[in-house]
Amino acid sequence: MLKVKCGIFVCFYFGILNLGICSQTDTQDLERIVVSKSKVQFLADFEVNQQDFNVLPVSSPVEAIGTTPVDLQSRSPLYGMQTDFSLRASNFQGVLMLLDGQRINDPQTGHFNSDLPLTKKDIQLIKAAPGASSAVYGPDAIGGAISVITKKPAENKVSLEQSGGVHNSIATLFSISRKLENLGVRMSVEKTSSRGFHYDTESKSLISTFASNLKLPCGEYNLNFGYANKVFGAYDFYTPNSNYPSKEWTETELLNTGFNLEQWGFLIKPNFIWRRHDDKFMLDKTNIRSRYLNHHRNNMLTPNLYFSHSAGFLGRVGLGTEYGQEKLNSSNLGKHERNHRSVYLDNSKDLTEKLSSGISYRLDNYDGFGQVYTGSVDLRWKLFKNNSLRFGVARNMRVPSFTELYYSDTTTDGNPDLSAEKAINYQLGYDYVQEKMSLGSTFFCRQENDMIDWVKRTASQTRFQAENITSDNVFGLENYFRYSFNKYITLDLNYSYINKSGDKSGYIYKYGKNYIKHLANSVFTFNLPFGTQAVVFNFKKKPDRHSWFLVNTHIAYDLNKLCTVFFDVTNLFNVNYQEIEGVPSPGRLMEAGLRLDW
Repeated sequence: MLKVKCGIFVCFYFGILNLGICSQTDTQDLERIVVSKSKVQFLADFEVNQQDFNVLPVSSPVEAIGTTPVDLQSRSPLYGMQTDFSLRASNFQGVLMLLDGQRINDPQTGHFNSDLPLTKKDIQLIKAAPGASSAVYGPDAIGGAISVITKKPAENKVSLEQSGGVHNSIATLFSISRKLENLGVRMSVEKTSSRGFHYDTESKSLISTFASNLKLPCGEYNLNFGYANKVFGAYDFYTPNSNYPSKEWTETELLNTGFNLEQWGFLIKPNFIWRRHDDKFMLDKTNIRSRYLNHHRNNMLTPNLYFSHSAGFLGRVGLGTEYGQEKLNSSNLGKHERNHRSVYLDNSKDLTEKLSSGISYRLDNYDGFGQVYTGSVDLRWKLFKNNSLRFGVARNMRVPSFTELYYSDTTTDGNPDLSAEKAINYQLGYDYVQEKMSLGSTFFCRQENDMIDWVKRTASQTRFQAENITSDNVFGLENYFRYSFNKYITLDLNYSYINKSGDKSGYIYKYGKNYIKHLANSVFTFNLPFGTQAVVFNFKKKPDRHSWFLVNTHIAYDLNKLCTVFFDVTNLFNVNYQEIEGVPSPGRLMEAGLRLDW
């Protein structure tokens, strides 16, 4: 039935697409390039920006994206110690992570995808693109993509923020940026510490960043470097309900540099990303001689080149090539290296005044997995004023992480014979947008094959093993509503329903059915005469588990133009819940602070 329904949508899409292509020439250049390329990649997305980081009751930028249809599965949410992402019932591995359009997924494990060496002063916005997002950025977008856009240093500003709260939690953030003619630079430092909300959940972290932007006669050059160091108690993080007092140390270094050059309607973007991640994990920190003290270091480097041009009746055409290298040196997983070579093509075109399309196609050649073809086709049709329909289909893939292939401890075993995951995403959506109100609804379905999970085939099996589960079928409905009552009050509301089914009889799962069946969140924002207040409601229901409802609030008082005091409360009613079954989540958390900007 799923194949029949999805096939109808595909046939309908291609039927419309073949109505005709009108010959039009796009006369706009740089801004049009950026917007067109974005339309190819993100049909319908959700975002939070730098203003939201200060208004929402969150202690890290990553948490802010949880006010959209993204399911954040946090093991240690305070100051963003460790958080997994899930989009449309994907597991934490099935989300593509992007930094300024470049893939940065951790090759060891998706648990480290949120280890971003950036402060909230370095991030302009975070986008979430569920479902049929383009494959032009590479593998891993089984459920969708999350894109982090860094802020360019373009002003003279100094910021200092100091806060503290329950459980001896303390955070300090300092950032300074300077603009000198064509050169802008910024440096930021953030330090946090906490005693923890539960036994073995103490933490401390240090993040330092440097960013620069140089304006050139035909474009710009950007260089960003970040370093993050985290130490935290990891009680049952990877062994739910086993009562292991664990400890983890991580270090992340990230270099992102590249040019954006434009001349005569041509856009050229050479870029280079290097990411190194060090992880030391002790399964039982009370047993000093435990043989389960693992050291891991992975290095990932990715040079790439993207070129695009407006080609008359063909629309905006882009061509890119990429080389990626991933290395791992681990006391548990061993030494491994794999490379991949990629070439990709994208095209965006206004077919008529009301009809526009986006197409992408990509070929990846991975060591050990051969050639894999992915791509997407998107269509937007403006029905009449303020109304539009969206259609999309995408083929995605994901190669197994090093952990899934080679990891081993007392409870789990990797599997070096795993094959790549494959998925086809379909979606059909409607949007209504006007000045004060916008709303939309998206029906989506996904066919998954060779999905990877940690399972036991029988109750007598002593360890969970990584296995390719034959197939999954995912159906769902995603809705959003935005309304500005007046200049003082705004409302953001999201609701998602997801149903996931497949032939999995007889398996025992390590993490259970760990996807969201019902997710609803709303944000009321009040722009008061003396400052701002936000009230966030969050409801979640997972299969075969009790639901939970959380209320979080933030209030800020502007003492003057330079100084603001704020107070945050998360889990206001002290609800007992678990994002990941068997791993404790915090009760009520309170934090107060002072922010200076001059």
